[in-house]
Amino acid sequence: MAAKATRVAFGEALVKLGAGNPDIVVLDADLSKSTMTEYFAKEYPDRFFDMGIAEGNLVGAGAGMALAGKIPFICSFACFLVGRFEQIRMSVGYSRANVKIVGTHSGIGIGEDGYSQMALEDIALMRSLPGMVVIQPGDAVETERALEFVVRHQGPVFFRLMRQKVNDLNPPDYQFQCGKGVILRPGKDVALMGTGGVLENTLRAAEILARKGVEAQVANIHTIKPIDKELITEAALSHGKIVTVEDHGISGGLGSAVAEVLAEIGKGRLRRVAVEDYAESGDPEGLYRKYGLSAENIAAKALELLD
Repeated sequence: MAAKATRVAFGEALVKLGAGNPDIVVLDADLSKSTMTEYFAKEYPDRFFDMGIAEGNLVGAGAGMALAGKIPFICSFACFLVGRFEQIRMSVGYSRANVKIVGTHSGIGIGEDGYSQMALEDIALMRSLPGMVVIQPGDAVETERALEFVVRHQGPVFFRLMRQKVNDLNPPDYQFQCGKGVILRPGKDVALMGTGGVLENTLRAAEILARKGVEAQVANIHTIKPIDKELITEAALSHGKIVTVEDHGISGGLGSAVAEVLAEIGKGRLRRVAVEDYAESGDPEGLYRKYGLSAENIAAKALELLD
């Protein structure tokens, strides 16, 4: 299958799910052409609501619809949504409202759109809310399967999607399990745990390490909350050394979630590969190199840990 952005896979899959579930409604904040909810709007105009550039109203209206029995998807760029964190906290989180928060254009992988639209704190914020599920699919196949779970799940979900195209890493018959990571490559020396758009670079890093005689396991951690404690504990006990990789700030994301598990069990050593500064505009590949998310840097961090 050709490379596809997870936001596009989301838009296409939502139309299919909408056909079988009339309770699904979609709310957008004047970005339907970017979040790909325009597909749903064209097919089901009576169940689509453009709230304009008013994300606070987007959150409130979505919560109200959820409490009235609908399954609302509130969609915008991830950075704009978490900019309304207090409203999400009260209207969605505190109320345990069945709202599906879809944040697209996450991380520095959005490239030329620039820093003002790069969500690098969103996982940290959403992970802090009790009852909030946080999912970041790594390819189009996983996006479709995860979305099926999101519709069935009763409770708030943050669904983190990407602007850039990514290749499929999962087979067509892939089955998504919330909170259960997927081993993409076996290895006994070090465990690499990636999420979202950096999974391909994480796999390439394993190839670099293999040429140096290091066998690296690669795991796809698609669910940041609830985190897969069993997989992390097993890696800590069997490998002892873990490297996390994410297109998100160094604080509060996947690396922090893994660190919390390791601290609780008192086992394992960790290196976190993430964005440690404010980023800038540029092509995604160049930004990944500059901010340490390249395959070469991931491999180097793993070798540091092994040394």
